[in-house]
Amino acid sequence: MKAVRIFFDRMDYPDGSILEMTIWEVPEPVEGSEHLLKYSLFYGASGPRLVGYDNERGNGDHRHIEGREEPYSFTTPEVLIADFLVDVQKLRGEL
Repeated sequence: MKAVRIFFDRMDYPDGSILEMTIWEVPEPVEGSEHLLKYSLFYGASGPRLVGYDNERGNGDHRHIEGREEPYSFTTPEVLIADFLVDVQKLRGEL
């Protein structure tokens, strides 16, 4: 089985920033993770990532907030997306 994209969404904000979320189902866990999903959730302007959640090989589940990287406790895709959107809203001053 190959990786299958199971979720994709993108939003372009009037200020030029971009929010893009992609989740794939993979045949075996990505190194450092224990689940069968690979994900990349991004928010930023042209250039720097301001908020990002991902589980790149070897780093496991983690998030990036304005240049800081910290572990992230993955539970479900729905909670992942909700947590990411809250961090984006906080950064944008919407919460």
